[in-house]
Amino acid sequence: MVRGSALASLIVLCWTSSLQAQTIFPIDRAEILAGAKFDFKVELPGLVDPAKLKVTVNGADYAAAFGRPGTFIEREDGKEQSALILRDVTLTKPGSVNVDVSDGTRQRSVTWTVYDTGPRKAKNVILFIGDGMSPVHRVAARILSKGISEGKSRGKLAIDDMPHMALVATAGSDSIITDSANSASAYATGHKSAVNALGVYADRTASPFDDPKVETIASLAKRQLGMAIGIVTNTEIEDATPAAMVAHTRRRAAYDDIVEQFFAAKPDVLMGGGSANFLPKSAAGSKRKDETDYIAKFRDAGYQVATTASELSASSAKQETSKLLGLFATGNMDGVLDRKFLKGGGVKKFPEQPDLTEQVQAALNVLSKNEGGFFLMVESGLIDKYAHVLDMERAVYDTIMLDNAVRQTREWARARGDDTLILVLADHNHPNSLVGTINDDMGTTPNVPLRERVGVYEQAGFPNYPAPDAEGYPSRVDVSRRLAIFSASLPDHYETFRPKLDNPNEPTVKAGDDGTFKANDKYKEVPGAVLRPGNLSSLVGASVHSGEDVILTATGPGSERVHGSMDNTEVFRVMADALGLAAGH
Repeated sequence: MVRGSALASLIVLCWTSSLQAQTIFPIDRAEILAGAKFDFKVELPGLVDPAKLKVTVNGADYAAAFGRPGTFIEREDGKEQSALILRDVTLTKPGSVNVDVSDGTRQRSVTWTVYDTGPRKAKNVILFIGDGMSPVHRVAARILSKGISEGKSRGKLAIDDMPHMALVATAGSDSIITDSANSASAYATGHKSAVNALGVYADRTASPFDDPKVETIASLAKRQLGMAIGIVTNTEIEDATPAAMVAHTRRRAAYDDIVEQFFAAKPDVLMGGGSANFLPKSAAGSKRKDETDYIAKFRDAGYQVATTASELSASSAKQETSKLLGLFATGNMDGVLDRKFLKGGGVKKFPEQPDLTEQVQAALNVLSKNEGGFFLMVESGLIDKYAHVLDMERAVYDTIMLDNAVRQTREWARARGDDTLILVLADHNHPNSLVGTINDDMGTTPNVPLRERVGVYEQAGFPNYPAPDAEGYPSRVDVSRRLAIFSASLPDHYETFRPKLDNPNEPTVKAGDDGTFKANDKYKEVPGAVLRPGNLSSLVGASVHSGEDVILTATGPGSERVHGSMDNTEVFRVMADALGLAAGH
């Protein structure tokens, strides 16, 4: 029996040992595709004599297991901390892998699982991501685009009418709440990562570009199978989700460097907004910090370049087009509600932006020319942007647009004999809920405050949006009985209970030079507006992500792996298995 001070000393010793243990990348319980490249790193909490450092993989010296020794860094970043790193290693034998590290004083162990795949099932894989698309966005999109009568929908969304479905957990390696960087990175690599990190394990060094890398599915598909690669979004192309398909950095905001990594990877199709970071510093609208003209570099590399919908259509129709760069705005593109109906946002500046359906059709035209098949990621990215600023109508219209893109792609795949795995999911959730309707058709009581017009239960009834057009969009959102969709995460803001018909919502503005935000007085005088004290810090000027599982639906060869409850890293495994990515390692 351990008594008194001896017990206290033992507790302190165990706590200190745990606190200062070595950090090993990949992390504990990592699942690694056989043949996929990754960087192996050990971070030691203090200065270590390399003669005393012992690193084994399944009992064998790590250099023998990986085929070569790593680089020992005596003082990493000039600090009293040592490290060992070995770049671009692979493990090809499936099974459990135990990694043990000892520096003579401290010891740490992690266990990995290396997995194989069977033979290839799918010629192509298309991953659709509704960024921040919560279940309420799907429900609202169904109600608006299909209609509802006596409690029954008049039709199904293409994203829901799929044979396989699962709930996907989204937490990152450092937090239960993920951002688009590490969540999309989990899909692209099969590895967990930290907030803001793309294709790396976030380490302790100062540089955001030397962190331990993990190979992306775009790299694997091209390297192992000679597949074509496509990345399509309506956000800035450098934004986290599209960047995660190829980039390696723990700083998602490093747009200039991400463009450089896009050029190095050379995906066959690259489309979205964000031309500002492709243009040389001296060009109008540029945000680059140097004079490199990446549009010119892509063109010199054989890419057709499109900046409008008509140029996109013409370029993708050319038989000789095998590489396509589409940049349709300096920043984010505009959503459906502004482009097709309200003409707000940036439409006046960029009046001929393509719809996501046009982008996807162009991508399919180009990528399908490759005999080896293709991997394509398509993001409806503004769902997230609008959810952050509590602009529910715009988010729902962009969900309908995503559904249209999925429907046309499923028809395309069906005509080819269903040789394509199609996956549709969100990268993370937003804490949005449909609670009823907002009723402005209260007849003889016109002065009832809007807050009292939120109808719940039987008072909610059904909304009265106009019948949708052929693309599923009602012509108006400012109807007298609207969906009441509210967020559980709020900055201080004026709630108007009404759609924003001039420009996307701006619930907050900067309060000063201290980085804080305050409610935007723009909406203060709107009839019925209510000042809502938020439940977020004044340092946060928008609604934030939430940690609930997201919905994954799938069809095509390999989709049978989608079922039940899954982790976001398993989405990568579904795609890798469908393509047989380990079969040829």
